[in-house]
Amino acid sequence: MKNIIAIILVGLLSSFSTNIKAQKVNKTEEIIIKTSTQCGMCKERIEKAMAYEKGVVSSKLDVNKQLFTVVYKPTKTSPEKIKEAISKVGYDADNVKADENAYTKLPGCCQKGGHFK
Repeated sequence: MKNIIAIILVGLLSSFSTNIKAQKVNKTEEIIIKTSTQCGMCKERIEKAMAYEKGVVSSKLDVNKQLFTVVYKPTKTSPEKIKEAISKVGYDADNVKADENAYTKLPGCCQKGGHFK
């Protein structure tokens, strides 16, 4: 009888532990990043790039406020990696400056005046 109770108890505890792990894996976080974006073309370019970024669930740029909201899985990526990815597209991301090579390839309307001069 004690063995049966012990087996049931172990089964319940392991399913509880698995449930907690599953919740952590599915958890998402949100970050809002100040960008140097300028126009609708910037919006298309940066949102498209984030669609291919590992761990990013969704993203949305408010062009007028230059704020980029990203929902991501913290088990797959980090705010630093997301900011670096934005930089590689040619835009500033908070304190991470735009990659100069990528920036110079942006259309004129997407460049802010004198950024690398």
